[in-house]
Amino acid sequence: MPQVSTIFSRWGFGFAAAATTLLMVAASAPSPFYPEFARQLGLLPVATTLIFAIYAFTMLTALLLTGALSDTVGRRPLISAGALLLALSILIFWQSGDLTMLLFARAFQGIAAGVLLPALSAMVIDFAHPRRAEAASLWNTISAMIGLGIGAITAAIALDLFANATDVVFGSLTITFVLISALVWTTPEKLRPVRTRIRHLLSKPAVPDHLRLPFLVAVPAVIAGWATNGMFLALGSSVVKEVFDATTHAQQSLAIPVFAISGIAASVLLHRKAARLVSVYGTSALSLGTALSVVALLSHSLPTYLISVAIIGTGFGTAFMGVLKSLMSRIDPDERASVMAVIYTVSYLAFGVPTLIAGVLIPVLSLHTTAIILGVVIALLGAIAAVWRARIRDRSRADAVE
Repeated sequence: MPQVSTIFSRWGFGFAAAATTLLMVAASAPSPFYPEFARQLGLLPVATTLIFAIYAFTMLTALLLTGALSDTVGRRPLISAGALLLALSILIFWQSGDLTMLLFARAFQGIAAGVLLPALSAMVIDFAHPRRAEAASLWNTISAMIGLGIGAITAAIALDLFANATDVVFGSLTITFVLISALVWTTPEKLRPVRTRIRHLLSKPAVPDHLRLPFLVAVPAVIAGWATNGMFLALGSSVVKEVFDATTHAQQSLAIPVFAISGIAASVLLHRKAARLVSVYGTSALSLGTALSVVALLSHSLPTYLISVAIIGTGFGTAFMGVLKSLMSRIDPDERASVMAVIYTVSYLAFGVPTLIAGVLIPVLSLHTTAIILGVVIALLGAIAAVWRARIRDRSRADAVE
């Protein structure tokens, strides 16, 4: 592996973390626009959730086809191509005037994210200091949460302040990802690209044999966390608007930054703790917080709902970080993107499927009732994940010492 100076390593690490943040800004920025699009285009709830969910499912396809590719061809080509594709998808979304174009744009955005996420996550690990390995799992967690929070609240504020909010938000994001596509070439490449046949390039992401048990132990935590994340991004603004009578876009999107900020704070506080402790805390907080959110929905109490969102946020951040802490230190450099692709495949299945189910249930049961039912299911799943993770001890010395 070529030697890289400390300055360039820091630049590579910072670039990868910042690009991950901006990728999640692009993922969450459309969320405050969904109620507006539904009103303007006369969309049914199932159409709104489909706009959201198609992103997850096209992303899954890209993860399965290209998730391991940067382990072979290098990080920079994949990130550059993915960023250009993401810029194109945002441009299409920006100019969309009907449901078909919105679906088309979100499908392209999902493909771009599926190309980018494993490569960027692996790049963060590539440039993390060897003596501060926990920095990779921390920044792979909080970069995503920072982006989710910033994207949602800034887009909501733009909707309240500007008549041309779509121009402000999506125009800025389009330019940003064109710049990222170019800037990635200023970072060092820590992997030597491997010459291989085309049919071997699209190798399926896989978990190495020695990581399969730890990965299976982590799966319930991943599902509980990302199902919660998906529900907040897809339905959070609509829930706050309809159940709690919020009037401005900023008020309707308030739950998303509360979710993100609490997750970032918990991740920073706990990132040096043992993976098992972090995971058990995260899944327990997901369960308890979601149960409290059901109480808030039943009582129509916005303060209680926001408190529950803060608890859930600490759970999502730490549950996902615990998974990364359990696995990342045991992965060889040329397997990192492949394993991250598998993790994100599970994540985005959990992210997209409940949202589609919600879209089907809302016209039948109402948004309020659907949110309560899904909340109960997620609370139970979080409790099962906490008990499951608590019963399995980590085997590596690094994980066993707090």
